[in-house]
Amino acid sequence: MENFIVSARKYRPDRFDKVVGQQNITNTLKNAIRNNHLAQAFLFSGPRGVGKTTVARLLAKTLNCTNITEDTEPCNECESCKTFNESASFNVHELDAASNNSVEDIRSLVEQVRVPPQAGNYKVYIIDEVHMLSTAAFNAFLKTLEEPPPYAKFILATTEKHKIIPTILSRCQSYDFHRIPVDQIKEQLVTVAQNEDINAEPEALQMIAQKADGALRDALSIFDQVVNYAGGNITYEHVIENLNILDYDYYFRLTDFFLNADIHNSLLLYEEITIKGFAGQQFASGLGNHLRNLLVCRDENTVKLLEVGAEIRKKYLEYSNKFSTNTLLSMLDIVNKTDLNYRNANNKRLQIELGLMQICSLANASETEKKTSGINKQSENVSLKPTNPKSNETKSTQPANTETQATEQNNKAHEAQNKTQQTENQETNTVKLNKNKRKLTTVSLKEEIPEETETKNAEDTEETPSGPVTKVDYDDLKKAIQAYITQEKEQKPSFVTDLENSSPELIDDVTIQFKLTNKLYTGQDYILDLQRFLRNKLNNAFIKIEVDLQINKAENKVFTSKEKYERITQINADFENFKQTLDLDYE
Repeated sequence: MENFIVSARKYRPDRFDKVVGQQNITNTLKNAIRNNHLAQAFLFSGPRGVGKTTVARLLAKTLNCTNITEDTEPCNECESCKTFNESASFNVHELDAASNNSVEDIRSLVEQVRVPPQAGNYKVYIIDEVHMLSTAAFNAFLKTLEEPPPYAKFILATTEKHKIIPTILSRCQSYDFHRIPVDQIKEQLVTVAQNEDINAEPEALQMIAQKADGALRDALSIFDQVVNYAGGNITYEHVIENLNILDYDYYFRLTDFFLNADIHNSLLLYEEITIKGFAGQQFASGLGNHLRNLLVCRDENTVKLLEVGAEIRKKYLEYSNKFSTNTLLSMLDIVNKTDLNYRNANNKRLQIELGLMQICSLANASETEKKTSGINKQSENVSLKPTNPKSNETKSTQPANTETQATEQNNKAHEAQNKTQQTENQETNTVKLNKNKRKLTTVSLKEEIPEETETKNAEDTEETPSGPVTKVDYDDLKKAIQAYITQEKEQKPSFVTDLENSSPELIDDVTIQFKLTNKLYTGQDYILDLQRFLRNKLNNAFIKIEVDLQINKAENKVFTSKEKYERITQINADFENFKQTLDLDYE
């Protein structure tokens, strides 16, 4: 039986132009060879599986090639290239620093460096995982690395550049390898599948490329694994089943439930995902990535950031138009908080389910807001038609019939009877009040309103309008507030005085904060009235008002009779019944 060679080794590049995704580094090295501007030491750093060791070996092979091509590539035909390809070269030495990290190992290496090459131009030393060397070994290596013999070249490779001491870094030319894009990994997988006579669906190779996370070696290993599972015909379902991946279909089904605010089916689908063995944090991470893809598709300029196949891309573009940008951002915020709280939660399942319920409720609220805003727009467009004056004159000149006159007489009789009944009821209530002698609680205007009587903010009682948000200009805001003070100076002198002493602050583009000293002014009547005035004055329907209550800084103020009455009524609701019973006025 013939020995099987894994794809990662079988398709390892033997020329610089076959290296995937690192063209900037390979072009720089080729120019250095062509111009004979080679450093004595190179440092290749980057994630796993992106080609660091491969490029190091290509550089070593090219340096000793006796017949370099015009485009600065190894010929793969000379004696040096053949011995290198057969792993029998005496000029290229590879050292695994993970298992040879002591001072003695470095001293042995230094002794070998003193011996010049018997054939070829250079002796190349490739030290893999160099960050594993001990500090003493690094220090023993410093002098040789800085001033090696002219025939010695060192290539250091590492995945953790930050662990290498600065004195070593300063003696090397550093090349940072980056993750390979998904599209380039997919193209390489297509080439490998064609060479191996394997039929593979584009979506299947796309999923393998994504799963590799920028590492071509991992992608080729996954490809071999799926081939063993599916044989010569790889489908998208084979990849999903073999790698145990949460399919896009799950998240799109979940998106449909979000659109319908279907909490029950959302929880049932999560139960199905849990039964298949997926962890909650894996699900939350996938859901966050799914919502991110929907948000990316909202703008044509950012669609290119979507790393999915053509069919899945169409589906994302279709679903992205079903949510507003603000709704998607709120969903992402919920998923992000759920992911952060998942590790520390005692009931981890509840964290995920709570996030799903919040997203469903958020989507439902968004749809209600759209419908309400649509109704409001329709009502604004309705115009009132003036009545025809001629028809009114005609109606007024027509004589009233006998039935109409009788109706008017009956109405007058009923009104007289109702007045008599109201007088009797008032006298009865007065007698009852005197008998019961119910004592009303007296309060001071400086007392705090109990927590349960606090009113909501203006934003809780009014719906947020839709449309583009216009930033509030601070100078225009101050003029509008001064106009409001002038208008309400007589009706609300105490509230106006508090506004004059409070400098407004813009929290964001449309949110205005006032620092007030009396809890009475945080009520809906005062704040909503001021908010409506500013919205009309500045022609901005998005303005919101927040109140920073500073009770400790309150000063003695003059209250009107109406303000005193409203204050007492908030503290004791029975005072309103007392006023109505005795038909009193607060003036």
